[in-house]
Amino acid sequence: MYGLAGERRLIESEIPWLPGYEGSRPVRIGNGAHRQLQIDVFGEVMDALHQARRGGLDSRDEDWAFQRALLDHLTAIWRQPDASLSEVRGPVRAFTYSKVMAWVAFDRGIRAVEEFGVAGPVERWRAVRRTIHEDVCAQGFDRRLGSFVQSYGSTELDASLLLLPTVGFLPPSDPRVRGTIEAVERRLFVDGFLRRYDPATSDDGLPGIEGAFVACGFWLADAYVLLGRLDDARRLFERLIGLRNDVGLLSEQYDTGAGRLAGNYPQAFSHIALVNTAHNLARANKPAQQRSSS
Repeated sequence: MYGLAGERRLIESEIPWLPGYEGSRPVRIGNGAHRQLQIDVFGEVMDALHQARRGGLDSRDEDWAFQRALLDHLTAIWRQPDASLSEVRGPVRAFTYSKVMAWVAFDRGIRAVEEFGVAGPVERWRAVRRTIHEDVCAQGFDRRLGSFVQSYGSTELDASLLLLPTVGFLPPSDPRVRGTIEAVERRLFVDGFLRRYDPATSDDGLPGIEGAFVACGFWLADAYVLLGRLDDARRLFERLIGLRNDVGLLSEQYDTGAGRLAGNYPQAFSHIALVNTAHNLARANKPAQQRSSS
């Protein structure tokens, strides 16, 4: 994480004398996330670079050396608990999504060797990839719920689990994927929109409640596309784009009770998800299918 001027030390502190927008407190400068371990980022970076290579973007020897260094480091740390995608301020834990994205990182490294002939310890990476997959399926899946769960040993759900078929961890036809999508629908839908998790029962270290998370709704629409539920996907997509303001922008969250946008604004996460879902619905070459079959 970097500051606007390139800073790498973003020590977080509170400014109690500022009221914040409409009394939103506490007002913070810096960002505590710069000190967090977020294992999912390794998978995101490796997948982005793999897609770039497949798309024909120029690649240098230094790029592959960087990717190998990432995998060397990830080999040593993937089992560690982390703060994951949501940058939780509560206790770190073995987030299922983080472990899945560690699998993605090794999978994309292996595919780079297989598809592009770059050099790497592919047998060792295959062994780690297999170990992670077995670990997630054994510890991140709750048989009673018929669903993957937010973290190992938990019964909480998390919308990030909707991305398991999108990143290729399991095919959409797998009953565990279908069970997860159905469980997320049952427990995280609020007034037609999707929360990222239940803040009342999932300890994220923050007080109070939060609104529906806009990007998560698009993830569900993408999952519908992969399942062949195109009508459901279109209806949800139309509902989500109906939240845009007069200049077409979205925030991070939507307060279903107050009927207004909430959270960080404008939010790139929401707009990236919108663009992906639009392409998934409108194009024969769908981003979700491209990524899942990387």
